[in-house]
Amino acid sequence: MTRMTDPSGPSTAAPGASRGSLRTTATGTGGFDWEDEPFPPDGWGAPPAAPGTKAAWGFAALAALLAAGRTWLAPLIDARALDAWTTIFVAICMQALPFLVFGVALSAAITAFVPAAFWNRALPRRPGAAVPVAGAMGAVLPGCECASVPVAGGLMARGVAPAAALTFLLAAPAINPIVLTATAVAFPDSPEMVLGRFAASLAVAVLAGWAWLLLGRGEWIRIPSRPHAGAGAAARWDAFRQAMRHDIMHAGGFLVVGGAAAATINVAVPSAWVGGVAGIGWLSVLVLAVLAVLMSICSEADAFVAASLSQFSPTAKLAFLVVGPMVDLKLIALQTGFFGRRFAVRFVPLTFVLAVAVSAVAGGVLP
Repeated sequence: MTRMTDPSGPSTAAPGASRGSLRTTATGTGGFDWEDEPFPPDGWGAPPAAPGTKAAWGFAALAALLAAGRTWLAPLIDARALDAWTTIFVAICMQALPFLVFGVALSAAITAFVPAAFWNRALPRRPGAAVPVAGAMGAVLPGCECASVPVAGGLMARGVAPAAALTFLLAAPAINPIVLTATAVAFPDSPEMVLGRFAASLAVAVLAGWAWLLLGRGEWIRIPSRPHAGAGAAARWDAFRQAMRHDIMHAGGFLVVGGAAAATINVAVPSAWVGGVAGIGWLSVLVLAVLAVLMSICSEADAFVAASLSQFSPTAKLAFLVVGPMVDLKLIALQTGFFGRRFAVRFVPLTFVLAVAVSAVAGGVLP
């Protein structure tokens, strides 16, 4: 920040120079506090719009949108479809919310109570070796994909290499004990599905981490900021509270957006379209992979849905189980909110392609 005291008023500046906002200095001399800021094209420019004006325009736009929807869209919506949409949307949000809160709390605890030096001891110093170790850590932490995003953000904020944190993000919701137990219950006569899900999911997580380590760039990912935890207990609890409040408000909105998108797709896509491709080998794998993205089922429950798709091959079901916890609509929305759009448009396609390819290979060796 550049500071200067000028009792005679603001001086003229050459084009392209910087100027700042006028503020009385703390000394009470009537000077000015200049913060470096580019000149607008027309000099000082107009004062910013008042918050009330922006709120009024936002309310007017929302009212116009609701009026247009009632006039043109309401007659086209079937009551049963609306009921189904509402049921699916509420179910997705209510199913994911406890795990999201758990993940946010765990992320805040990592930020406030776990010193950065701990991760230097727990993970290898070389990022390439830290990636598989982070993937193995996902096997011991219960939680769904909604919980893994804030936890991964907390790990990055504490100095963990992004590639290792992203590996944990993908592995934790796919290979933790609760998910594997649910898969064993859903496929009581097919223990190979449990083994296949574990091996394929861990392989995808590690490969995605290594790929990001080799190809990813720092400007593609936004590392979430966290409040600095002080030395005392009160300061650490305050950092925990601030991190909880920030993440739950930030992630909750993206969860709602993802849930609404998933509910819309579930209602809009006819089930006959899905069943019609069950007998086509490679296409059935791709269709169930895409269906896993669109349905956005929590990883603790997706095995029971996969088991009900009896017309599909085991390889296609395995693709459904591997892709779902790593790429779905609510997860895409959460990743975009936490790590930025530039990250999501690169990492999501990478993960999807790896998940489909590894599932196809793993399904080929299933008995």
